[in-house]
Amino acid sequence: MSADFFHRTWARRGLAARLLWPVSALLLGLVIARRLAYRCGWMHARRLPVPVLVIGNRIVGGAGKTPTTIALLHHLQRAGWHPGVLTRGYKAAQTPGGLVCLDAATAPTLDASLTGDEPLLIWRRTSVPLMIGPNRAAAGEALLKAHPEIDILVCDDGLQHLKLHRDIEVVVFDERGAGNGWLMPAGPLREPWHVEPASALVAPPVVLYNAARASTPLPGYLARRTLCAPLALAHWWAGVDGERLPPSQCGPVAALAGIAQPDRFFDALRALGFAVTPIPLPDHASFGTLPWPASTPHLIVTEKDAVKLDPARVARERPHTQVWVAGLDFEPEPGFWQALDAALARLPATLHPH
Repeated sequence: MSADFFHRTWARRGLAARLLWPVSALLLGLVIARRLAYRCGWMHARRLPVPVLVIGNRIVGGAGKTPTTIALLHHLQRAGWHPGVLTRGYKAAQTPGGLVCLDAATAPTLDASLTGDEPLLIWRRTSVPLMIGPNRAAAGEALLKAHPEIDILVCDDGLQHLKLHRDIEVVVFDERGAGNGWLMPAGPLREPWHVEPASALVAPPVVLYNAARASTPLPGYLARRTLCAPLALAHWWAGVDGERLPPSQCGPVAALAGIAQPDRFFDALRALGFAVTPIPLPDHASFGTLPWPASTPHLIVTEKDAVKLDPARVARERPHTQVWVAGLDFEPEPGFWQALDAALARLPATLHPH
C-alpha cells in the first residue's frame, strides 16, 4: 500500500480505516498498558544526572521536530545552558557499539550516511554535541562522559522512548492534528493525542503547533515558518552568507525535497515567487545517484537534503547545475518561550546552568 493511501485513510474514519480499526484497538491497549506500567513503577525509567527535555510528536511522519529542536537549542544556549542532543538517527549506519558521537572532533570524519540527515543538520545549525543511538539512556550516559560540560539533554523524537526519564516534554503537531483520531494502522497516531505523561514532569507538556492555527483541542502555541532566499550550496556548507538566488533572475527552477511533506516546501518556494518544477522524494531519501537531470540549470533543495550533497561531488557529477539551499526561518511565538522558561525554572536549583 502506498503512502498516499494511508494519508487518505488517516484523514477520516472511512471504510478502510474502520476495517483496520481492530488492529489499532490492540495497539491502543498495548500503549495504555505500557504507560501504566511506568506510572505505577512496574517498569522503571532510567534517570540521568542532568535534566532531560524531550521533543516529539504523537503523529506518524514529520511534524516539525527538527526545526523545533534547532530553535530550542539556540534558546537554551542564549539562556546560558550547555545542551547536548540524543537522537535515534534514522538511517544512521550501524556501529559495533551502537552509538555514534557527532561533535567538533568527529564531524570532519562523518557524513549523513553515517549519522542520518537530521542529526547532521542539527549539528551544522547549532554546533551542539549529539549522541546517535537507539537506546537513549545509554546514549545520554555516553554523551555526558564525552562532554561533561553538558548540563541539559534534549531528546529528539523521544516521546515514545519511555525507558529514559524526562523532566520536560514539548509535543509538536502540524496541520494534520490527530488526523481521524485513531492509532496506526487505522489512523496516523503513535499514541493517543491526549495521553498522560508516563513519568513525573516538572510542568505540563508544552504543545507547539507547526501550523497557522491549533489543529487539536490541546492548548498550545503557534510557530511561524518562512523560507529564506536560497543560498548557494557551497556557501551554505561553508556557513557564510554569500550568493543568493532571486526569483526574478532565474526563470523556472527545479526544486527537490526528500522530506515528509514535500509539497509544503514547493508551495513555500512558489510563495517566494519561484516558478517551480517539483522533484518530490521519499523522506530521508539517500543520494546514491543524484536524482535530477544533468541538464538542470538551477536546483533548490531543503537543508535536510543539502547535508547529503557535497559541493565537490555536485560539481563533478552535475557540472551544469547550480544548487541552492532554501533554509527555514522557524520561530515559535513568545508565549511558547515563556512556557518553556517557566518549566525550566521549576527544575531543581542544582540542575540549572553552571
